[in-house]
Amino acid sequence: MKVSINNKEVETDAVTLLQLTTELSLPAQGVAVAANNRMIPRTEWADYALSEGISIVIIKAACGG
Repeated sequence: MKVSINNKEVETDAVTLLQLTTELSLPAQGVAVAANNRMIPRTEWADYALSEGISIVIIKAACGG
């Protein structure tokens, strides 16, 4: 299915947010994810179903200032 990740169209086989983050090799800590402009708590990633065309925003924490 095609989803939008940080405004870029991506093809994925993932059906849940947790599968998507694993597929993208995101780190276990320091990452926040929003789906359709709603922050999704990490505890809900395994149960959050993806759908065709969903808009995902991934924010990674960075050190420095």
